[in-house]
Amino acid sequence: MTVRTSLAATLAALMLAGCTTFGEAPLAKVEQDIVTVQAWGGTPADPAKVRPHTIDHITLHHQGEPFKAGTDPRAYLRNLQTWSRNTKNWADIPYHYIIDLDGNIYGGRDIAFAGDTNTQYDPKGHALIEVVGNFEEVQPNTRQLDAVVNLMALLAAKHNVPVDRIHGHKDYAHTACPGANLYRYLENGYFHQRVAERLARAK
Repeated sequence: MTVRTSLAATLAALMLAGCTTFGEAPLAKVEQDIVTVQAWGGTPADPAKVRPHTIDHITLHHQGEPFKAGTDPRAYLRNLQTWSRNTKNWADIPYHYIIDLDGNIYGGRDIAFAGDTNTQYDPKGHALIEVVGNFEEVQPNTRQLDAVVNLMALLAAKHNVPVDRIHGHKDYAHTACPGANLYRYLENGYFHQRVAERLARAK
């Protein structure tokens, strides 16, 4: 099966599952609906530890751990922020945005500041998106996939990032992240095609 055939089959299957582009929210509404750091109980980063940067890439990550249904994403984010600062001595949560099981998007580290990573690449210039779950073990659901497309399109539009600069963590470092079951949507062109279509409709 060719990549083009595989992509067409993926798109058809997801549309049948309810993952369609019809009736989608404008990008301004996507941005408006992002749950702010203040709303989930987080606090601003220490300005002495941040690195200002300009976004020119969009990079997809996964949590890399199981995220059980019923887990409170706000509590998860508060714990992640505490761990990032106290254990890793980072300025903040390493990711700029986090997507939960229901496709809700949460703000993380301020997009004006470079993220952090446990791997050997410099994330300066990268808008970092984390999707909760371990996608070596589970499949992303349609709400998560739609949220990834919406957020990628929003970031590409706001920061003038070309669609061909949308990649996964493993494209820059020796890691399985964002997990095989999520990475395949980058590998087969699904995310790139849907983001390009989303941007074209937003004009």
